[in-house]
Amino acid sequence: MRDSTTFVLSICFTATVIAFPALAGPIDPARHPHPEQARAVHMAEHDVDRAWEVYHRAALGGTVASPALQADIEQHLHEARTLVTQAHEAAERGEKHQVDRVVAAIKIHTSRAIKGSKEQKK
Repeated sequence: MRDSTTFVLSICFTATVIAFPALAGPIDPARHPHPEQARAVHMAEHDVDRAWEVYHRAALGGTVASPALQADIEQHLHEARTLVTQAHEAAERGEKHQVDRVVAAIKIHTSRAIKGSKEQKK
């Protein structure tokens, strides 16, 4: 009994330690050394979140036009999430042109995901 309790507690502790960085939240542009870049990344994060919400509503409602389109939308959304990480890193380094380039790519992926999510079945 004691071994199973220790095992469960160790799993809970490990899960908490692994999840802790994810609970940190987005960058605070006001305290960031490069607030303009941080603000741009923050807005791009909101765009990605909105695109995921639009997609989830369509997927749960069963209105995504086809499985192939669904896969395409998911690819755009995952690529946008990956690019957000790159934008964060560029903002931390103060690389304005890189932030602008990556944010523009994020907007392309999110707009394509939203457009695809709104396409109705025929």
